[in-house]
Amino acid sequence: MLHPDILAAGGLATPFKSVPFSEALAVLGQNYGMSDLLSRLDTEKDDTFLVADPKGARFIAKFSNPDENQAEISLQISALDHVSRRDPDLLVPRVIRNRDNKDIFLYRDSHGQKRLVRALSYIEGTPLDRIAATAGEREKIGAVLARLQHAMADFSHPQDGRKIAWDVQHLLRLQYLLGDIRSPDRRALLEAGFDRFRRIKPTLEQCRRQVIHNDFSRSNLVADPASSEFISGVIDFGDVVRSYAVIDVSTALLNQLTGHDDDRIFDDCRDLLAGYLRRTCLTRTEMEILPHLVMARVIARALITTWRAGQFPDNAAYILRNSHQGWRQLEYFLRQPFDRISGVFADMVP
Repeated sequence: MLHPDILAAGGLATPFKSVPFSEALAVLGQNYGMSDLLSRLDTEKDDTFLVADPKGARFIAKFSNPDENQAEISLQISALDHVSRRDPDLLVPRVIRNRDNKDIFLYRDSHGQKRLVRALSYIEGTPLDRIAATAGEREKIGAVLARLQHAMADFSHPQDGRKIAWDVQHLLRLQYLLGDIRSPDRRALLEAGFDRFRRIKPTLEQCRRQVIHNDFSRSNLVADPASSEFISGVIDFGDVVRSYAVIDVSTALLNQLTGHDDDRIFDDCRDLLAGYLRRTCLTRTEMEILPHLVMARVIARALITTWRAGQFPDNAAYILRNSHQGWRQLEYFLRQPFDRISGVFADMVP
């Protein structure tokens, strides 16, 4: 059964014409008093700019994909506001109200497209994907994830039950994308991965649920190596959704897999997981399915990025920026017996 709806959600499948620099600056100046357009930032599905006000303070301004609906963006804004209240010392972007005191407003651009515009505070620091973190710094990453989950534990929103392609609880809905994989060997790998996911899915459905960040990746963490905290902020709440808490952890671990194709692949993951477990806990069952969920994210990334690169060839380099190592990672997972993967973190269970 095909499920193209899950890829259409949130504008993931929608092409659009970008807002020109001069036009974006005029809109932001009129609505926020931001007068200096510094740069356009690479993003997956919208127009995002780094801008400044007359005093030099920097902000992020986003012109949504034409297919994004206001209710889903409201979910992201509400989540940011909630985290800011629950844990004020955990830096996430603050929502900036415009001159009419609105956190978001509708704008029809010069191409005739409807765009929802919002502005967020800019978090100073270096994207974590540009830094080689130490073991101690990776532990601090895990601690930040635990804090973020605690801050979001009691958050709810009418749109938090949305279904999006990057939420791997819905991985099986992506099977129809196998047709886009031209290599028979790679398609066979993905099919074997789907079979493994089917084995853990009933167990996953018994695990704890809450609203999660769902993209706790190195590119969405801002670091300050000179600070004792190391992580100076968490950004990009675009994939926030109600799912399983352990899925948030698996996404964080995926981005810590080493370049090895043996058991050393998890060495850096252990550091992050240790930091996470010092602040919160996972059940024995969650620890057993955790490495399988890392594999599930590898599968999702291979399928979604291959499909989107074909849909948007002009943005293919950005879309595929993290996919090259995924095939080796998937080969490693599938070379190991199922029970061996389940026990990867067994020695870390309290």
